[in-house]
Amino acid sequence: FETKQMKKTIAFLVLCLTIFATSTFAQHIKFGVKAGADIKKLSGKSFDDQFSYGYHAGAFTEIGITKKFGIQPEVYFSQVNIDTSNAFSAVYDFKKISNIQLKYINIPILLSFKPNKFVSLQAGPQFGILMDKGNTVLQNGQNAFKQGDFSVLAGIQMNISHFRLYGRYAVGLNDINDIDNKERWKTQTIQLGLGFAF
Repeated sequence: FETKQMKKTIAFLVLCLTIFATSTFAQHIKFGVKAGADIKKLSGKSFDDQFSYGYHAGAFTEIGITKKFGIQPEVYFSQVNIDTSNAFSAVYDFKKISNIQLKYINIPILLSFKPNKFVSLQAGPQFGILMDKGNTVLQNGQNAFKQGDFSVLAGIQMNISHFRLYGRYAVGLNDINDIDNKERWKTQTIQLGLGFAF
């Protein structure tokens, strides 16, 4: 990892540990598992201006602070295939690379507001760690993508007994282009999924 990315990772892990350490003062704690679809797009003229489909799966913790507010840290794996445009080879002078697969471990920490027991409005930061670099290393040994992706996300979650039905939208804040400064690559993700809390 780059130094800045390592600092971000450490900061997020410390934040997670702090949340869990203070969770003993929470009103209630629930653990759960989740899975669903990722609909992702990379902005930048080297990529097709359309969303691509993938999936995600992981775990979450619901920490109730008050009756209305809580914190929901999560850890999940996501994978999506991104199609490049015809400009990719021309801009970077590489052979045609039509499809790039991105695999991330994502760590969102969400503030959750419950106007009633069936609905949760959620928002917060998310840090993604690029796991698989097999298709992101170009022919001259350069890494195409940075190993860290910082984003903010917001969404709504329906709470039906133990089930959690959610939809979210995430916007990447940092440039994940690790080749040069010719283009800025940023992520946009729509996430739909189902969880189960124990």
